[in-house]
Amino acid sequence: MKPAYLFIFVALCFSSCISTKQLTYLQENNIAEDSLVSIKKMQEPYRLQVNDLLSIRVKALDQETVGIFNPINNANLNATGEERLYYDGFVVDPHGNVRIPSLGDIAVLGYTVEEVRKGIEARLLKDFFKPEANIFVTVKLAGIRYTINGEISGPGSRIIYRDQVSIMEAIANSGDIPVTGDKSNVVIIRQYPLGQKVHHIDLTTIDAINSPYYYVQPNDLILINPLPQKSIGAGTTGLQSFTTILTIVTALATTILLFTKL
Repeated sequence: MKPAYLFIFVALCFSSCISTKQLTYLQENNIAEDSLVSIKKMQEPYRLQVNDLLSIRVKALDQETVGIFNPINNANLNATGEERLYYDGFVVDPHGNVRIPSLGDIAVLGYTVEEVRKGIEARLLKDFFKPEANIFVTVKLAGIRYTINGEISGPGSRIIYRDQVSIMEAIANSGDIPVTGDKSNVVIIRQYPLGQKVHHIDLTTIDAINSPYYYVQPNDLILINPLPQKSIGAGTTGLQSFTTILTIVTALATTILLFTKL
């Protein structure tokens, strides 16, 4: 084999395999050592969107009066987890409201859960309770729901019962990105009041933790694209690439020899 062909052959082998840099999450630029990674700013509070599911509970000294505001568990006693939240939760309707017993429609679109909590508490103190009733209102998102698809071990819709979930936790909850997945360009389609926007985040750099898209928001769609190496089918390691290319070269050489002998 001529040196030029040998060089091309070796270059193809190395260019087609997946490098360590493409496989490693949250890489630092400097030599690995203990360090403090500064966080530029805290995540902005999430503002409620249409179809969000809320868990709203009211407590007070007078439990009998409080009972009219809280869900009554009867036919759904056997429901657990997400099913129970579906029956007992409060869905933000297309008009941006939740309907609460005795209170009626409460506008929540664009508000944080803390703002909604304060609003409900103020309304209860105004119309139903005296300050000495010691009412205690809790308003929470009924878990963070997201969908993850593409080059991921466990695609599908997921729910995590936390107030805050990072994209790293969401990926781990779905079985991690395989070696053929592109960690440097993860796509996030996020819902906003006026529509949806497409965002990108590079999970191979430590700077990702300061991205506004590092934390998952309800109804996020996370897409993991495949690396080009998967598309061309050359292999994910140097050995696989070498074997694939060697097979192709051998087949071509055999074909050429057969035609030259004819």
